Amino acid sequence: MINKYLIGVDLGGTQIKAVLTDPTGIVIEERATDTHDIVGKDNSAVWKPAVKRLIKELEDSCSSKIEGIGISSPGTANQTNTGILSNGTKLLGIEGLIWGDYLGRKVTVLNDAHAALIAESSVGAGIEFKNILMITLGTGIGGGIMIDGKLYQGQVGRAGHIGHLSVTKDVQAGIVNTPGSFENQIGETTVRQRSYGRFATTKDVVNAYEQGDTFGTWVWLNSVQVLARGIVSLINVISPEVIILGGGISKAGASLMNPLKDFLNIYEWRPNNFETPIRFARLSNNAGAIGAALYALEKLENK
Repeated sequence: MINKYLIGVDLGGTQIKAVLTDPTGIVIEERATDTHDIVGKDNSAVWKPAVKRLIKELEDSCSSKIEGIGISSPGTANQTNTGILSNGTKLLGIEGLIWGDYLGRKVTVLNDAHAALIAESSVGAGIEFKNILMITLGTGIGGGIMIDGKLYQGQVGRAGHIGHLSVTKDVQAGIVNTPGSFENQIGETTVRQRSYGRFATTKDVVNAYEQGDTFGTWVWLNSVQVLARGIVSLINVISPEVIILGGGISKAGASLMNPLKDFLNIYEWRPNNFETPIRFARLSNNAGAIGAALYALEKLENK
């Protein structure tokens, strides 16, 4: 039996991570380098060659043919999964870049949260489920939806952009003009604003909560309550078998899960007492790269 090998790359604003893996998601070798992205400036002349170099290094380390290459990236993937259709102020130069043309070979491109969902459903917390909702809690809020074992990307690749749900009466618009957006209520970028300048990071807020600080507790529980409201709305629309929470904020662990479950005990509609299970993601730094590699193989096998 000839082994199949895949390469997955996770292109982030801070780091580029690349893995050599097999179809079971086992990481055989990995590489990483700084992205050197500059917000508001097109620095693609730096990070594009870095991606190419990491792929070549992993390819040179493997004695067998590479079956597929996948790239996980911020932004919405185009309908052919060959590049990023739309993105924000980070990684300028990525919109419209067809990676296969640049690298001279077939490459599959996927939104980073979607890639994390593929990885978690294949080798992580969602391995036994086919209908999954994933929420990534970090600088912003992302996510992915899996239906009957297939990633649902929707029209123009934007399905699962959970951070852009409208969840409060706040009229302040988010980055895609959604008023009272999910992302603004719990994402890392608005911590100073939500805490009236007292806290700089979510970790600071969680530490204050764990120490019994009254103001920190109010800030944190307010954010978790909004998360619960968003989750129950999504449960009622999608009815997933499981919800997976990933991203840096999920590292709050019990300080997140315990109050979240308290709110869900109040808010969640549970027909016949069915409670939608919620789990933390099992994979960490390499989830995007693994998911991109596995999705590249899926696209090749289903072409």
